[in-house]
Amino acid sequence: MKVLLIDDHPLILSALQSVIQSLGDHVSVSTADSGRAARETLRKDLSHDLVLLDLQLGDADGFDLLAELRTRYPALPVVVVSASDRTSDVIRAIDMGAMGFVPKRASNDTLLDALQQVISGGVYVPPMSMGADFQPTLNHSPALRQVQQEAQASDFQSVPRLRDLGLTSRQAEVLHLLLKGQPNKLIARELGLSVETIKDHVAAVLRSLGVSSRTQAVIAVSQMLQRQAASVGSALHDGVHGSPLSGQRR
Repeated sequence: MKVLLIDDHPLILSALQSVIQSLGDHVSVSTADSGRAARETLRKDLSHDLVLLDLQLGDADGFDLLAELRTRYPALPVVVVSASDRTSDVIRAIDMGAMGFVPKRASNDTLLDALQQVISGGVYVPPMSMGADFQPTLNHSPALRQVQQEAQASDFQSVPRLRDLGLTSRQAEVLHLLLKGQPNKLIARELGLSVETIKDHVAAVLRSLGVSSRTQAVIAVSQMLQRQAASVGSALHDGVHGSPLSGQRR
């Protein structure tokens, strides 16, 4: 696997290179300290499998370069690694086609987990509070509205589990393709349905997630999967260390 790191800070480049190379001997890392250097590297070598992009470059705006990369190399996954962790920047990056967004304050393990998720075809976004305009809910019962209000007041977002959304098998298929960034026409073609039918399924999926756009859907699902993984990890840890048998000899 060949990875290109784009960052204008030498120390950051060196640190990222060390982390990426820890993935194994099969990983080759190239670096670029400017937008110009990145363009030249990709022009000469089209075999890169992944790009890590900083948003603050001396000679280029990171978002502009992201848009350029998505246009010129649509099959090349780009993960933003930024000093910013603002929700607006995360949403904008994902909306522009980034497959992940990792704040630079994240741990090495978090970065590696994010890259593994992207390499596997997923999308990674950091845990964050989306504010009052983004509150996934299962339905609109008075009890859940009260919980939602209390969560919002405490600046904490409660995200439902995917299996609790009540999606039909067809809606789940549409969601899967939606997360891959496919437009309605391609989803319709792949599933053998009309575009209007796909629009109805997409609308139903967005309603189930409690969101109003595809970008918000990607972020919502990513957060659900992250929290589910964390819950499983916690349960496994408790099962090993909290089991009555853990202290007994065999």
